[in-house]
Amino acid sequence: MSSPSRYEEAGARRRRLLAELEALRDPQERLQWAVERARLRPPLPDSLKTEACRVAGCQVRVWWIAERKGDQWHLAADSDAVTLKALLGLLADCYDGESSSGIASNPPDFLERLGLLRQLAENRRATVLRVAHGLVARATSDLAGTVPWGGQ
Repeated sequence: MSSPSRYEEAGARRRRLLAELEALRDPQERLQWAVERARLRPPLPDSLKTEACRVAGCQVRVWWIAERKGDQWHLAADSDAVTLKALLGLLADCYDGESSSGIASNPPDFLERLGLLRQLAENRRATVLRVAHGLVARATSDLAGTVPWGGQ
């Protein structure tokens, strides 16, 4: 199991991570792979665990950081629930450093396609999908020249 490198190009990192996941045949094994990676992930600093970064509508605490600097998105995630930390962390790893056009043209359909969401309770599944769709919507809005959600 490899860890992401900020120096690795976003598209190459995403392809590598997805290849590792696809090599596992069982969706339960794939989710376990993501959970094991999450356990190695350092928590977000307390300074980033603010109400402004909390994901609404989830029964546990979830933080999602999505900031565009220059032409790249910088992403990070954390949660009290290890499955959310795992899947949102994977989403962040796959798209951190990516451009808006890269996100819009490579949406995170792998979450459903690889069966990663099947094991989750409905509320947690909805949280992951809400964040994933929000990321694509923000990237698409950025390409269109509109800035949704306060410009973050």
